[in-house]
Amino acid sequence: MTMTRDSALNVANVLTEALPFIRRFAGKTIVIKYGGNAMVDEALKHGFARDVVLMKLVGLNPIVVHGGGPQIGKLLADLKIESNFVDGMRVTDTDTMNVVQMVLGGQVNQEIVSLINKSGGSAVGLTGKDANLIHAQKMLLERTGPEMKSPEIIDIGHVGEVVEINRAVLDILTSGDIIPVIAPIGFGADGETYNINADLVAGKVAAELKAEKLILLTDVPGLQDGNGELISSLTASQVNELIQDGTITGGMLPKIDCALSAVEAGVNSAQIIDGRVAHAVLLELLTNQGVGTMISRTQDHPTELEEK
Repeated sequence: MTMTRDSALNVANVLTEALPFIRRFAGKTIVIKYGGNAMVDEALKHGFARDVVLMKLVGLNPIVVHGGGPQIGKLLADLKIESNFVDGMRVTDTDTMNVVQMVLGGQVNQEIVSLINKSGGSAVGLTGKDANLIHAQKMLLERTGPEMKSPEIIDIGHVGEVVEINRAVLDILTSGDIIPVIAPIGFGADGETYNINADLVAGKVAAELKAEKLILLTDVPGLQDGNGELISSLTASQVNELIQDGTITGGMLPKIDCALSAVEAGVNSAQIIDGRVAHAVLLELLTNQGVGTMISRTQDHPTELEEK
């Protein structure tokens, strides 16, 4: 299709607007947790792959950590294996862990790698077991209550938390112009395999690499206040206040905790953005239209949206 003068001018304007952001982020590591509807909708999947390739081509170092809860749930249902959750965590017995490895390490991971490669990039799929990338340990949930004399410890099976990230593996890949695509499966000191929350893995990877940004794709516009209005930016201390007063609750808590831990560990900023919006990652990184909620360490450190 022939491009009109007006459409060509619009493209030129977009590229001009993106230039200072490309310059700012050149050579910087951007860790993206990829999940939610962005992994299900065909147009969004292809768009995300192209966006990641573009990031790499203009000099950024994207690292993708993906989830896959809906895909795991579907296969478990097909196999007539019951899904159970405790405090939002999937109870993972041996049969469920086998399905998790099959879906995350195989089906989902390789689909993302394939889409990125078809879009002109060079992606490599990894689980945390590859090259000892993610050292993990068993996660035990603790419940307390006024009627309890002591906390209740709940074992939810092969569910883990990150102990250590082997950054040397990621340094080798990114320095060789490879885009790592990581499935959140870890290994323990006992050789056990663990299913790990993808948000937690993304946060730990970002912290270990002292990434410029951690971007968490979600199915909501971002963090909202008590009136349903989007909160565009927050400091770490403001986040803690919102947790204390009950503004941040439910399913948003793990993402906020992940973002908060990352910035407190040295990541410049963390963004929670709506993955249902086409090209949401590029809108956040390379335009004046910041989207979602950004968390930074202090207000003294200029936020992305203030700079925009």
